[in-house]
Amino acid sequence: MSTATAEDLDEIRELARSIAIGRIAPFSADVDEAARFPTEGYEALVESQLHAVVIPEAYGGVGADALTGAVVAEEIARVCATTQQVSGANELFAWPLLLAGSEEQKQRWLTPIAAGKALGAFALSEPEAGSDVASMTTRAIATSDGGWRLRGTKRWITNGGVADHYVLFAVTDPDAGSRGISAFVVEKDDAGLSFGAPERKMGLKGSPTTEVYLDDVVLPADRLIGGPGVGLRIALGTLDRTRTAVAAQAVGIAQGALDVAVEYVTQRRQFGKALAEFQGLQFMLADMAVAVRAARLLTHAAATEIEAGAPTMGASGAAAKLFASDTAMSVTTDAVQLLGGSGYVKDFPVERMMRDAKITQIYEGTNQIQRIVIARDLLARAQR
Repeated sequence: MSTATAEDLDEIRELARSIAIGRIAPFSADVDEAARFPTEGYEALVESQLHAVVIPEAYGGVGADALTGAVVAEEIARVCATTQQVSGANELFAWPLLLAGSEEQKQRWLTPIAAGKALGAFALSEPEAGSDVASMTTRAIATSDGGWRLRGTKRWITNGGVADHYVLFAVTDPDAGSRGISAFVVEKDDAGLSFGAPERKMGLKGSPTTEVYLDDVVLPADRLIGGPGVGLRIALGTLDRTRTAVAAQAVGIAQGALDVAVEYVTQRRQFGKALAEFQGLQFMLADMAVAVRAARLLTHAAATEIEAGAPTMGASGAAAKLFASDTAMSVTTDAVQLLGGSGYVKDFPVERMMRDAKITQIYEGTNQIQRIVIARDLLARAQR
């Protein structure tokens, strides 16, 4: 069960909402328009200790549970999904270390992240290995002194080129299949590490996304996380937890679009009355609100399963991510429709929210992959 009380959650939601409205929202349109790093918003999150809430207190973090993390992610994404994405990469970096890192590794790399002195990233995908993670070609070859030499390319890496530390996955035993993948920490100033140009994306434009190139990057032995061959287990264990954060992000985007739509139809008048008085539009708003509420409840349920260490947390997170991201896409589309021509231009944020929503159906496993995860869990439990 979540360790946070209802009062705790209300307090953290109020804090996150206040920071989001006062210090993030004023810059969200410019961040999108200029496709620039959300400096103002991220600095506000660091100052309020909301930039990496899952890092335990032992390493200088808040030590929040998954439900609290979901609440924070939702409130930030409600005004700027880009800012939430940048901070969310810190948690993607942190989880592999929390799951399998040594105490020395946790102190070394989680402490600066928690202090806001470093930014994290998670490098799993490759040009030819997206959903099919086990087909990655990046190689880590053991050196004579116990270290590793890495070669390969990673793609779609959030905070690429900006992050200070990367959890990166590479094949250490090509003959072992999925059991031959290992996890490493790579630092930005490691010799041989370089980055591609930022991707020109539909949405989340201020969140830097690049390729990561490893040209004979030599790492000492202490950069290996959890031992050789356990990398895929670490990656999947991480995604089982962070998909709930993606669901929360999607809920926030959807709620933000619903907020704008409600305000607009209340104020906009046609045929002598407010748009909100037309029953057909009321039905649209009601359907949007129900979907957002359901997505939020699924997300909170998944977060609760993470805290309980439930064997179904992977499927629960997949279900939350699937439903919430589909909800974000449909609700933002409907919000644009409700605003009419105004929804199609950048004077209102719903067109940005619609563009931002799309990626939630794709990253950290496409929604088709989520359906596979859910079905496999269902069928495996049926055969027990």
